[in-house]
Amino acid sequence: MGSIDKAVRIILALVFAGLYFGDIVTGTLGIVLVALSGVFVLTSLISFCPLYTLFGISTCPAKK
Repeated sequence: MGSIDKAVRIILALVFAGLYFGDIVTGTLGIVLVALSGVFVLTSLISFCPLYTLFGISTCPAKK
């Protein structure tokens, strides 16, 4: 996982959490956003996304 991908995931996680905890998005959608933000933070911290391996995607820069 590339550094830009990690940064985007962290930013989205903060936005999603802010929407939920700011009572802008509530109910089931709010809970889904909080869960998704947790997944984004976790995958950013471990630098691995299981969906990327299933689809053969890589955002890591090519090594020379």
